[in-house]
Amino acid sequence: MTFSYIVIGMAVVIVLLILKSRFASFTAQSPNDYPDGPVFNIQTVLNGPMDCEGVIYGPTGRVASRFVARFEGSWDGNVGTLREVFDYDSGTRQERQWSLRLGNDGRIQATAPDVIGTGEGIQNGSAVRLKYRIKLTEDAGGHELDTVDWMYLMPNGTIINRSQFRKFGIKVAELVATMRPSRGDAGMTPGE
Repeated sequence: MTFSYIVIGMAVVIVLLILKSRFASFTAQSPNDYPDGPVFNIQTVLNGPMDCEGVIYGPTGRVASRFVARFEGSWDGNVGTLREVFDYDSGTRQERQWSLRLGNDGRIQATAPDVIGTGEGIQNGSAVRLKYRIKLTEDAGGHELDTVDWMYLMPNGTIINRSQFRKFGIKVAELVATMRPSRGDAGMTPGE
């Protein structure tokens, strides 16, 4: 009898965890949740030079890293490039170049050298969601992580970016950053 109660209790806990992840968590968000507010059109919002600051939280919820970054976006019709240069508090620098393709239905395809395959996203209302699998550098462990990346456009043009990184379904890191049009220089120069 006791064994039956344990099994039933475990089944209830598993069902509750599944329901929580499906309906009440970061990954349960849908682009349809954000129809109001400023319209996030990646061709205009992610265009030109941008400044970014952010933190990366480790699996315990503590800040594992801080960074400042510069982005440069450019578009030719529905095809765009977003160059990113991150400077971390450890003194390391990371560069990434995204190739973006925007469909007429708001869907986004994204590739980058450290992204496995093609990322899939969608812009709707005031938000953009992008899902992709990223391979960390060898000095960061070389792990392949499933990423859900959300960007929310604020009324003043600032973007709040929140990303979660998972391995085997378990959250191992989270990124929170702000992005906004650059006020300073006219853009990045090669090698920056």
